[in-house]
Amino acid sequence: MKRKKPEIFLERKFEEQLKDWKANPDRLPLIVKGARQVGKTECIRHFAEGRYASFVEINFALQPEFKAITRDGYSAENVIRNISLIEPNFRFVEDGTLIFFDEIQEFPEIATSFKSFAQHGRYDVISSGSLLGIQLKRIESISVGFQEKATMRSLDFEEFLTARGYRAVQLDELYGCLLEGRAFSEAANTALDRLFLDFSTLGGMPEAVERYFVKGTFEGIPAIQRRIVSDYRSDVRKYAEGLDPVRIVNVFESIPAQLAKANKKFQLSHVEKNARYKDYWGCVEWLNDAGIVNVCKAVDFPELPLAAHLDATRFKLYMADSGLLVSMLDEESQEDVRIRRNLGTWKGGLFENIVAEALVKAGAVLAYYRKENSTLEMDFFLRSGDNLVPVEVKAGNTKAKSMRVLLDNPHYKDIKWGIKLVKGNVGFSNGVLTIPQWCAFFLRRLVKEPTLQFIH
Repeated sequence: MKRKKPEIFLERKFEEQLKDWKANPDRLPLIVKGARQVGKTECIRHFAEGRYASFVEINFALQPEFKAITRDGYSAENVIRNISLIEPNFRFVEDGTLIFFDEIQEFPEIATSFKSFAQHGRYDVISSGSLLGIQLKRIESISVGFQEKATMRSLDFEEFLTARGYRAVQLDELYGCLLEGRAFSEAANTALDRLFLDFSTLGGMPEAVERYFVKGTFEGIPAIQRRIVSDYRSDVRKYAEGLDPVRIVNVFESIPAQLAKANKKFQLSHVEKNARYKDYWGCVEWLNDAGIVNVCKAVDFPELPLAAHLDATRFKLYMADSGLLVSMLDEESQEDVRIRRNLGTWKGGLFENIVAEALVKAGAVLAYYRKENSTLEMDFFLRSGDNLVPVEVKAGNTKAKSMRVLLDNPHYKDIKWGIKLVKGNVGFSNGVLTIPQWCAFFLRRLVKEPTLQFIH
């Protein structure tokens, strides 16, 4: 199969996860999930180069003839023999071959062979698929106990900066400023804020990012984003087994308008009149499992453990890639973002989406708090040791009234300090760490530091 090579190579953090997987002598077949076109296939191909004597790639969507490889059973020996019958040019070098099953949502039965491959132990196996939906549950149940899972997402801002030419030592220096509570130089902050504006409009889909760096402009990028969104709609209709695809698409289409509201809680009544939670929660789960959206659940009270207070019936929905969200806006709003560079448009919904995306890509679980019959609301929470750290997102640099209430009221005993993301620089005052918006990708790493001297 002829491969389309990218014009530039985008270094991905996910490759480190693949390296860790390979370094484990007891590794099992790996299932890599993630939304369409986040770069799974290209990352796995790059990982295989120089690490394996042979790389066997099978794409069940483009090469349906390979669905016959299990006709004689699911043992590793039978599968390999039948692969070689279909494609005699493939080489199988013991202890030196990576077999890559791509688009396994088209042939989930291949997972039945994972137990044999795990026990066989002489060939590494990675499988991947886009918009797996409930197919992933089938695949996991088929190969339970004989597979590992990993999730890949579109590029984050740190990967974007790496592609821009920032070296690890430079990024460490930037992080050091946050650790010390020290302001960035005006030149650095201005330059990074400008790049952050580009990234927020662009998003992290590899094809869009690659074109941005190759062309040096945004030429053709909206068309790429619209095509990906259109592909999502098509795939929902194709893979939404057991669910109403129209309902899933309606939830998906409703996200931009719901984020434009002052109260960004996702309301099913705005999707369909008299809609019931039990009829739609499966649609939300499908979009989340497919890597298309990020779900932020409400907590009934902000205290540890946060998971004990999550309320699945109240939630916000964010797009997993902010660039795709921008492409779904009306024409006037897109111009406001792309031309006027106004990310504060649309009641701060875009900034919330950008921060939610950064937190999820860093491994955080999203949660928010809104007190009933009150203006008290907090966008996100992170855990720092025995402390719960509220995170407030500001499109400008206005006062954080809700943050102040949470810090000053002893009723919220687990909250000792908070973080405010602003259009500004680093500062610390009265328990609030203020940091620039572009630093969102550092947040989870920051709160996990055992000691932040300036806070204590």
